[in-house]
Amino acid sequence: MKIEANSKALVHFNILLKDGSAADSTRVGGKPVWFIFGDGSLTDKVEFQLLGAEKGETRKLEIHGSDFFGPASPDNIHFMDINQFPVDLKLEEGSIIAFEQMGGGAIPGMVREVKGHSVKVDFNHPLADQDIIVEVEVVDIRHQE
Repeated sequence: MKIEANSKALVHFNILLKDGSAADSTRVGGKPVWFIFGDGSLTDKVEFQLLGAEKGETRKLEIHGSDFFGPASPDNIHFMDINQFPVDLKLEEGSIIAFEQMGGGAIPGMVREVKGHSVKVDFNHPLADQDIIVEVEVVDIRHQE
């Protein structure tokens, strides 16, 4: 069975930086993820490169991070007052902080700059503006009716 336009695929992702160092992997939690092709959860570019992949196959995609995580947006950069952070939290450029969301859960934000009482926090995915390698192992494929 191969991935087609109407497929639902169970996959493991390994996300690597261009130098080959690991950035993220579904294997860390031991749980592959399901994707339905054509539902918008993957970009067209990623879907196109996975079409025709068979169960058990691993494909290596050399892509820009925005093709996997979505494009970086200036709307996802916020300036916050330093007093909104715990006093014992060390705020430095490059730090990633988990921010609680209104409906529960957390979203990571990267500190881009600390200037006086202003903290510039970027909620774009940290790899959205980098070239990455995504290794995709197809664990299972099902065709949608």
